[in-house]
Amino acid sequence: MLAFLNEMLEAERAGARIAARTAADATDPGLAGLMRHVHDDEARWCAMLLKWIGQLEGIPSCETGDFYEKCMAIGDLRARAAFINRGQGWVARKLREMLPKVRNDDLHADFAAMLRSHEENIACTNTLLGQTP
Repeated sequence: MLAFLNEMLEAERAGARIAARTAADATDPGLAGLMRHVHDDEARWCAMLLKWIGQLEGIPSCETGDFYEKCMAIGDLRARAAFINRGQGWVARKLREMLPKVRNDDLHADFAAMLRSHEENIACTNTLLGQTP
């Protein structure tokens, strides 16, 4: 479980950094606002993951996922937002795979809330970009 929590922490840390940079770079107010929201969400999930790592007496990773460098290499902000969305989808898929294995009710509830949040962010980004899921 600690390995999974740290994998998610690295991914969420990358997502938070990417969303913050994209929000700062965006000239489209809709995209900037969405990226600020995604950043706030990613930061919230980083805090939750850190809490669980501590409760399980683990050591939190200090790494940022490789996704950060790949995403930041995309100059077009709409294309970057689409790539961020694929990262959100990856996290959602990993959470769906893990949820049936989680026996702690509180951790299960936190993962379920994180999954819902990612699904909502994916839907909002799809709407902004005019894409279908």
